[in-house]
Amino acid sequence: MSGVDVDEFSRDLHACQARLDHLWKAVLHPPCQRPPWGTAVPYLCRQRAALPTARSSRERAPTNVRIDPSSLSFNMWKEIPVPFYLSVYFFDIVNPDAILLGEKPQVQERGPYVYREFRHKSNITFNDNDTVSFLEYRSFQFQPDKSHGLESDYIVMPNILVLAAAMMMENKPMSLKLIMTLAFSTLGERAFMNRTVGEIMWGYEDPLIHLINKYLPNMFPFKGKFGLFAELNNSDSGLFTVFTGVKDFSRIHLVDKWNGLSKVSFWHSDQCNMINGTSGQMWAPFMTPETSLEFYSPEACRSMNLIYKESGTFEGIPTYRFVAPSTLFANGSVYPPNEGFCPCRESGIQNVSTCRFNAPLFLSHPHFYNADPVLAEAVLGLHPNQEEHSLFLDIHPVTGIPMNCSVKLQLSLYIKAIRGIGQTGKIQPVVLPLVWFEESGAMEGKPLQTFYTQLVLMPSVLHYAQYVLLALGCVLLLIPVIHQIRSQGPGDATSQPSVATQPDRLPGPHTPLLQDSLSGQPTRPKV
Repeated sequence: MSGVDVDEFSRDLHACQARLDHLWKAVLHPPCQRPPWGTAVPYLCRQRAALPTARSSRERAPTNVRIDPSSLSFNMWKEIPVPFYLSVYFFDIVNPDAILLGEKPQVQERGPYVYREFRHKSNITFNDNDTVSFLEYRSFQFQPDKSHGLESDYIVMPNILVLAAAMMMENKPMSLKLIMTLAFSTLGERAFMNRTVGEIMWGYEDPLIHLINKYLPNMFPFKGKFGLFAELNNSDSGLFTVFTGVKDFSRIHLVDKWNGLSKVSFWHSDQCNMINGTSGQMWAPFMTPETSLEFYSPEACRSMNLIYKESGTFEGIPTYRFVAPSTLFANGSVYPPNEGFCPCRESGIQNVSTCRFNAPLFLSHPHFYNADPVLAEAVLGLHPNQEEHSLFLDIHPVTGIPMNCSVKLQLSLYIKAIRGIGQTGKIQPVVLPLVWFEESGAMEGKPLQTFYTQLVLMPSVLHYAQYVLLALGCVLLLIPVIHQIRSQGPGDATSQPSVATQPDRLPGPHTPLLQDSLSGQPTRPKV
């Protein structure tokens, strides 16, 4: 290696060493402290630290969804912004006379008859034990433009009062049965009736009601008109007391008591009588696919549990879909925990007579969907299918707020000929569907837009913004480093005096190892 080559090598090594020293200091410099070249980077660092990340949003969610006047969702809980609709389908009896002669019933589905459902909470009282009590009132308004028919349409249906009273008299003395037959004949009562949709829904006057209330005052809970939905209109669903989640967030929205009761007494086991879950309007946030959706239904007189099916989106909002398990209305032989709801018949229908004035009424999915096929085969005109007759709830998993829901249930009456009561003729035992209904609601309009903006759009923007600012900070961090390196170019390195011209200078840390310390010339190997 020549002397010129060594000098050049020394200069390059020294310049490279200087550049690496500056670069190393820049890399090791704390990113959010004020660097010597300006304030842009620390400003960006402070801004990034101030951004609400996904974790901080998750930490603030309990404050936003708890039942408290200061929370963001309180007004939504108090006055549900989702428009609810009640769609009712009637099973019109095609062959009532043939049924009395023992033939198979034939029905024709009529409807839907759609009603706008209005809900509002009142008597809201916050208690000392982290609970709040309230009454929720409901009213219904007919929607002709959404309906396939009018409330003045006539429907042929089983006479629930006559057939239910006949079933209750099955094991009574024959003398009482004959008296009842005479009373039915005198009042002009028959096994089937032809009444308007409005009468069946909201009530009609019947002399039989006055007669029964006179001689059997405790048989029916109503005193005036009788209608399938008469008790729901302009009334409340009972006094609910639920946990607010302010002190114990793990119990948010769970029902503490209903009408002052911690459990009901309609059924034959403690498990079936338990009041579990929420009131059916909102659930705890931060759901997972392992989460179940449990709520207490006063209309069904029991708690219901829905299971996760799949994830999806509703109008751009991520949701979890929950559906009814196949065991929801299974009988005790198929699903032993349901034994407490018995006496049972075929699987797929639930006997609700104990909470419906002992009338032989049964609850199920529409058209006996997901039930024993024998039930649908016993009635002509039934066509159960999953798409039309299954229920679901789409829930936003982060907040526990329903986005879209469709709860479908059917009410049926068990009828048969009762010896001694002539009005029942030769009716063969059958569970005859009366009506099925769907309660549906979907968030829309301004509430949907606000929900999407605050809970989907803004978190996404902020999530990506932190990375954009981080990248921008890195760019601004590298600009001074590059500028510093460029300012110390080759000219700066060559302008420094070389070691070869300074023979008296002591060897430094950058002195080449092959350099002769006395002459300043490289040491040549001896031959």
